Amino acid sequence: MTGLPHTPRSVLVTGGAGFIGANFVEHLLDKDQNIRVTTLDALTYAGSIDNLRNVMSNLRHRFTNGDITDADLVKRVFAEDEIDTVVHFAAESHVDRSITGPAAFVHTNVVGTFTLLEAARSAWPARKDVRFHHVSTDEVFGSLSESDPPFSEVTPYSPNSPYSASKAGSDHLVRAYHHTYGLPITITNCSNNYGPYQHAEKFIPTVIRSALAGKPIPIYGAGLNVRDWLYVTDHCTAIDAVIRRGRVGETYLIGGRSERRNIDIAREICGILDEKSPPKKGLYSDLLTSVTDRLGHDFRY
Repeated sequence: MTGLPHTPRSVLVTGGAGFIGANFVEHLLDKDQNIRVTTLDALTYAGSIDNLRNVMSNLRHRFTNGDITDADLVKRVFAEDEIDTVVHFAAESHVDRSITGPAAFVHTNVVGTFTLLEAARSAWPARKDVRFHHVSTDEVFGSLSESDPPFSEVTPYSPNSPYSASKAGSDHLVRAYHHTYGLPITITNCSNNYGPYQHAEKFIPTVIRSALAGKPIPIYGAGLNVRDWLYVTDHCTAIDAVIRRGRVGETYLIGGRSERRNIDIAREICGILDEKSPPKKGLYSDLLTSVTDRLGHDFRY
């Protein structure tokens, strides 16, 4: 990265009560004692105020309960907190939910991103000492075969779910606001995260929770789908580096270089649990249960 350095001082973190957002808020406040953080979150199923319990008493942190599609609220936050940096996590991100209810994904991920971009454009006319950072996903690139090389920054977009399509749309909007209006932006696309505060519906928490409860551990199909796994605090460190040192207008991919099949991840977790909290009988892997595969399930990211 060879961009001109950016020094964030007043940061708006959207979706900061969610999994990755909450970890990023903690990271910022711990790393930089001169930074102020405003967390904006609607506290839907994906966000919890409890995720911010470690920072709520921090005088450099302010929490605002609100929706990124509320244009008046977003403009007020920009003005009152003198925002110079946006880190945009807020999104509907559960693929299964996007299949059964896609409208919410278009509204939040596309309309919400548009609302934020308009607020930034209005608040920062011609300013270069600001940054709008958009957090996206590897799912916008579609699916890889077993032998394909990994995604790169020039991989064509080919989203396959309503979730990934809505994220692709928001990526294009962010890029368009840079090229059309000169808004200083950066974008990152990450692989599958895991770690503290992850929502219970996600794959790794589901395996752990089901195993400890002695319930069937659901595995889509034969569990052969492959994901690259990235620990959430490593992701936060990388985002911070892009914001401070990334080149304006550029996209950066963040991965863990740790590709695993879903079934192998589940078996590894079961083995760890066998040692840490032995079941009353058998092995936790005995609970692994194949369920009907997800519609349009991408094979590999």
